[in-house]
Amino acid sequence: MSDKIKALKAAFPHTIPVFTGFTFLGIAFGILMQSKGYGTCWAVLFSLITFAGSAQYVAITFLTTVFNPVYALLMSLMVNARHLFYGISLLDKFKDTGKFKPYLIFGLCDETFSILCSAEPPKDVDRTWFMFFIAILDHSYWVLGSALGGLLGSVVSFNTKGLDFVLTALFVVIFISQWKSQKDHKPAIIGVVCSVVCLLIFGRNNFIIPAMVAILTVLTITRNEKTNEKKTAKGEVQ
Repeated sequence: MSDKIKALKAAFPHTIPVFTGFTFLGIAFGILMQSKGYGTCWAVLFSLITFAGSAQYVAITFLTTVFNPVYALLMSLMVNARHLFYGISLLDKFKDTGKFKPYLIFGLCDETFSILCSAEPPKDVDRTWFMFFIAILDHSYWVLGSALGGLLGSVVSFNTKGLDFVLTALFVVIFISQWKSQKDHKPAIIGVVCSVVCLLIFGRNNFIIPAMVAILTVLTITRNEKTNEKKTAKGEVQ
């Protein structure tokens, strides 16, 4: 069995929850695009070259109102600012990925980040191919859902109110899945506590960036403490 097939088989089971969520998310996005007068091809193209999840939902508003480039830039930056912290935390993992690195950076979304941080490939599976297949599978699920949504929206007409809530629902499912798969719940608790505190302080429209900064800071501090404890324990053993 080739290294690529091994990596694909190892990666696919980790992406099944994303497949379920992204398919419905993409369908909702495709339907919303269709309802605003943009056909299936536009929905698929948008998902192929942008792949920004929540920002794509926001962009639908930009497409149907008077375009303000400065507002669009600031809104997109605010919605996706958390990816800055994702990228920083994955510097070590992406360091030796070679030609795959540009796509791994492009394909990094919340769900892919979560899987890459928690999943480990089997010993006989190449790590780079493993990460690549996780990223491209998740991307393909989103594109597939967008295509299905565009086609469905072109033949069926119904009330689209509430469709954008599926993104929030997927985040909840991913969180529960990671909680069950990990023995150490401290990072999850830190994330929830920091988010709630920032929500109370900054409000629901401005809490995302402060929350990400707070989470990154606390996790860095706790990681350094663990590293120091390990070094101390190792020194005592020696």
